[in-house]
Amino acid sequence: METARKHLPPLAMLAGFAAVAKYGRVSRAAEVTGLTQGAVSRQIASLENWVGTELFDRIGRHVALNSAGQAYLAEIEPALKKIARATSKLMSTPDGRVVEIATLPSFGMRWLAPRWNLLSRLHPDLTVNISARSEEFDFSIEPFDLAIHVGRADWPNACHELLFDEHVIPVVAPSLLRERAIRSATDLLDVPLLVQSRRKDAWERWFKLALVELDSPPSTTSVAHFLMVAQAVVAGAGAALLPSFLIEAELAAGTLVVPVELPLVEERSYYLVYPEDKLDRLAIRQVRDFICREAREYKAVL
Repeated sequence: METARKHLPPLAMLAGFAAVAKYGRVSRAAEVTGLTQGAVSRQIASLENWVGTELFDRIGRHVALNSAGQAYLAEIEPALKKIARATSKLMSTPDGRVVEIATLPSFGMRWLAPRWNLLSRLHPDLTVNISARSEEFDFSIEPFDLAIHVGRADWPNACHELLFDEHVIPVVAPSLLRERAIRSATDLLDVPLLVQSRRKDAWERWFKLALVELDSPPSTTSVAHFLMVAQAVVAGAGAALLPSFLIEAELAAGTLVVPVELPLVEERSYYLVYPEDKLDRLAIRQVRDFICREAREYKAVL
């Protein structure tokens, strides 16, 4: 414990150091922190004495981080921000009933959001904030408690709860189904085929699954985003292979129909991920359990 105290300067010193590093002037740092210039100067001097090295180059009334100061700031700034976020969250909700979730935009909009009213009814005292994030991040730095991950179970330093594998299904507009009299997989070869631009071989793989022999890969039109593809299909532009979870609303409303009941299981899965110690909080366990339960019910009808 004594060693830990030796290597942990008072927070006031660190906050003063970070303010001066940001603004480059002791006077401006004093205004922001509400202290006198003398108090800020003493904080910096005390910190430099504590760590045993100078952290700034003094140039007249201005100060600039030297190489040691830059390296030190890079290490402590994420921790200071994390402390500030945690304190703000605790002050706004002392009982810890706020949960922060990071999710893929399409997953959040099309799968999570329609189910959120049910969570609110089950736990009306919970506040759940959902943010769109497409890339992996470090839970120890970012403010999130849970995240949705697509791919493999490879998020560093996190527990993985498998929600479901991705199933893509062929869909068309009802008008196109009637117009082209689509009754089999082969009939789809006479329909304009749309694909998401990162999965240009999806139709070729689907026709292989359907045992349709092809002399060459089918001609397709690629679109950047799945939701754009879905809107084009609803408008009658052609047929597409779309993840079933993305088009639950359109299938329920009848604006999209499945001409051939043959799902293609992709080599991608959706996971709920989180650091194990997050489950120490009841609110996070409740959200985790809710999402996993909804995923089980969803898989049961796939």
